[in-house]
Amino acid sequence: MTELPARRLLLVHAHPDDESINNGATMARYAAEGAQVTLVTCTLGERGEVIPPELRHLTGAALGAYRRQELAAAMGELGVADFRLLGGAGRYQDSGMRGLADNDDPDCLWQAGLDAAALHLVAVIREVRPQVLVTYDDNGGYGHPDHVKAHRVAMRAADLAADPAVGAELGAPWRIAKIYWNRVPRSVADAAFARLQEDLAGLPFEKAATVADVPGVVDDERITAAIDGTAHAAAKAAAMRAHATQITVAEPWFALSNDLAQPLFTTEYYELVRGEAAGPQESDLFGGIAGTPAEESA
Repeated sequence: MTELPARRLLLVHAHPDDESINNGATMARYAAEGAQVTLVTCTLGERGEVIPPELRHLTGAALGAYRRQELAAAMGELGVADFRLLGGAGRYQDSGMRGLADNDDPDCLWQAGLDAAALHLVAVIREVRPQVLVTYDDNGGYGHPDHVKAHRVAMRAADLAADPAVGAELGAPWRIAKIYWNRVPRSVADAAFARLQEDLAGLPFEKAATVADVPGVVDDERITAAIDGTAHAAAKAAAMRAHATQITVAEPWFALSNDLAQPLFTTEYYELVRGEAAGPQESDLFGGIAGTPAEESA
């Protein structure tokens, strides 16, 4: 078996672009530090709204193929070499926004059997043996069906991967030491939106979003880890720009297809939901994990 790096991080996301918005600075930091960073994206976002007029002819499979290229370009900006699609390209289709008929498509992620989808991720977990998993909360951050299902798949796969009675053909059992959910502290979001109001007149966006538009905002006491990605701010912005069908960037702000400005966070925040924290406020997701450089130097 090929020797793995001492630190191994797995991220599970719903569509291309989610990873760069939520975790781009974290991914770039750990990749630069020599950690193994693995991204699993559950769909290609075939039902996403396209921003540039010259690309609006892209729909369905053609849009998915284009967004796969955007994902590869974004990973290049972040220095991440290991990025995969759950079950392979096209296995699960974009489910569309909540409450739409798209959610009933038998090929979409929302309709997928939970264990069947999770077993694809079990194979990845047992191969790369991550100590840390990052995904969404149980509402998917903001309720999108694919985000909710990505959360369920990730959490279920973490349980199944550790069970020796499950899928011997998928590799040896592996228990993930720490699981985090993406978060934004309310005080940080409030302060950022106050600054946005001051800057808005000089931005290419007509209006500002609100704190309620930001996925995963919670009261500050829920935050257990803050990853300072300031040194990798340019890489995160470049990765977001690579997702040009979905994002317009005007640092330190960006907008999605609704053209509402919101903050581009370069410190990224997390809530530990499984495992032992290295302290009340962690600055390293690998803190407290035996055998990692963070723990050995503590």
